[in-house]
Amino acid sequence: MAIHLARQIWTTLEPLHDVVYFGTGVKEAGVAIGLRGYWQTYFAFRAAPLGAVTPATVLATFAGFHPEMVRKALPEAWSRATPEQCLQVRLDLSTTLLRDNGAGDAECARAVELLAPVQATADLTGRPLAAANAALPLPADPVGALWQLSSTLREHRGDGHVAALVTHGLTGRQALIMQVAAGKAAESVMRQARGLSEREWSDAFDELRARGAVEGEPANPALTGSGAALLERVEASTDEAAWNGALAVLSADAVTELTTSLAPLVKRLLDTVVPPLNPTGMVRQ
Repeated sequence: MAIHLARQIWTTLEPLHDVVYFGTGVKEAGVAIGLRGYWQTYFAFRAAPLGAVTPATVLATFAGFHPEMVRKALPEAWSRATPEQCLQVRLDLSTTLLRDNGAGDAECARAVELLAPVQATADLTGRPLAAANAALPLPADPVGALWQLSSTLREHRGDGHVAALVTHGLTGRQALIMQVAAGKAAESVMRQARGLSEREWSDAFDELRARGAVEGEPANPALTGSGAALLERVEASTDEAAWNGALAVLSADAVTELTTSLAPLVKRLLDTVVPPLNPTGMVRQ
């Protein structure tokens, strides 16, 4: 089966964006401006385009995190560092990490040339994280500009994915289990990364099992036939929303050029920065 063009672009842009989560020095960069530890840095950096938002906003937009995990980070983070500080530090750090992993000005500038019109014409309806990122000024540095565009389009896809989950009657927690059951992440990584107890994970598993979507055990779930079909519909909706809502302005040749030119950088990031077991759904090929 042919891979949707939107998914091809996602597998290229997601690792670029992910340096802000998995790169060396992320926690230290947050601590340097007053933030407390990795998770406070994560929530503050990712939420910063929205402003000094409440935990409720983050829970609604990020999807799947335990409320107490978010409340441990926010709003305290905003008393330690402003959103503006977080935006500058995350951009500087991500630009450095990409350049340290071989990102060159020429290929990044060309990728920016291809992606800037996508952001400029993207439909941001119902996509708060994408809209907030798109409103940020594009850096003059081509590596930084590519990171920012990658982040906007990554969040655009993510916002659409959350909408697809809601449309298909899945909660954020249930979606995590579906990804594990599909072999795209490990239970040990996904559950801990979202702050869920074994009991909370098990309860969400039981909800899906009652729906006929999964079987097996909570720590090692498997999709049923109907569960696989459900996940396929969610992913297809996500791809279509990402394509029709933004990426369709790219020609097939432009998609090929973008993915091909950035392939060496993406491979380096997957080999050295993005962990093999991660909660983003990024699977090494």
